[in-house]
Amino acid sequence: MRIYKEFLFEAAHYLPTAPPGHPNSRVHGHSFRARITVDGAPGADTGYVFHFDELSQMMAEAQDALDHRLLNEIEGLEAPTLERIAIWLWNRLQNRVPGLSQIEIARDSCREGAIYCGPAPETRIAAE
Repeated sequence: MRIYKEFLFEAAHYLPTAPPGHPNSRVHGHSFRARITVDGAPGADTGYVFHFDELSQMMAEAQDALDHRLLNEIEGLEAPTLERIAIWLWNRLQNRVPGLSQIEIARDSCREGAIYCGPAPETRIAAE
């Protein structure tokens, strides 16, 4: 079974790799949506995969670190693409959320997003 919880954050960023004069090279803001997905079997006694209140608590610190910030000033997000934000969030939650299976970051106004399912298997083996 798969469950998910979302949080919203407002943030500004610029893309240092954008060509000079391109709108993305200037500071601009977005409304972002982060979806945290957890895989697991519902507990026989509880009936749930992961209690949503606990998941909310684990996500709150990351949400606070992102919300109403200039993302480029956050360590690890100096070039804050959707892909890098998803990886950054995975790295923040992977040891705290059992069954973490997917992070999705989206900019709803642009109708675009990135989905990260963790490092590739060969990367996981090498890191162990």
